[in-house]
Amino acid sequence: MNRKYVAAGIVIVVAVTILFAFSVQVVRLFLGDSPVVLTSEEGVGYLEVKGPIIDCEETIKQIHELKKRSNVKAVVFRIDSPGGVVGPSQEIYEEMKKLAAAKKVVVSMGSIAASGGYYIAVPASVIYANSGSITGSIGVLMKMSNIEGLLGKVGLKAFTIKSGRFKDVGSPLREMTPQDRAILQGVIDNLHGQFVKAVADGRKLPVEKVRALADGRVYTGEQALSLHLVDRLGTLQDAVMEAGRLAGIKGEPKLIMPPKKRKLLRDMLVEGVSGIIGEAGQRENSFSVNYQLEGAPR
Repeated sequence: MNRKYVAAGIVIVVAVTILFAFSVQVVRLFLGDSPVVLTSEEGVGYLEVKGPIIDCEETIKQIHELKKRSNVKAVVFRIDSPGGVVGPSQEIYEEMKKLAAAKKVVVSMGSIAASGGYYIAVPASVIYANSGSITGSIGVLMKMSNIEGLLGKVGLKAFTIKSGRFKDVGSPLREMTPQDRAILQGVIDNLHGQFVKAVADGRKLPVEKVRALADGRVYTGEQALSLHLVDRLGTLQDAVMEAGRLAGIKGEPKLIMPPKKRKLLRDMLVEGVSGIIGEAGQRENSFSVNYQLEGAPR
């Protein structure tokens, strides 16, 4: 009988232990994990940007981490992005310039590194693309809609009270005037000029040559190579080996990855709600400006 009690006790203890471990994992799922400790061995840092560039905070944290570590002798920057919002793209670009001034940076383009995805690549020491990578799309995009006619059909009227004549420029609730269009075109032209200058500086090309290429069109990796928008054709592994050579590392270099924030359930819920609110606010504020490849997956 005592053995039965002992066996039952063991089963209960094991069950409680498993339940506790499961509970800990659930709590960690909501609250987050501690960051992974980076190795102290010498090697090549690895950083990637995938998908539309909407937020830059995590990428910039990783750039800073790789920049400050003395055992990271060079950095491979993998880009697979159709572009994104102007502000975050420019912030990543600026931080990449600082990183490239301190260490050799080798970009590896995936299936697409266009528009803002190309913008963030240009500070690199060497840019690799696959022959079929889609890149370029050097341009700025502002999309707006007008729903005044639709509101009229359903019997709704909208009224705007504003502090200045141009406060509601781009509003979907009224027709765009020639003055409105001129103002917005001036904004686009200025941002486009900033993009062109960034490419000219990063690629060490004459501004006028870049301007001739910067009409928004896309290029394959082969085309980009012939136009000096990229340096070499090759795979991610080729980029890793090149970074190792530039860093003076013999053989295949060890990849060092910075701590990466996981997409936790808590983050997904917050991002989902924020996205809905942000999109609603964007529609209300009538427009956004993007370095985004038109028609690319969002």
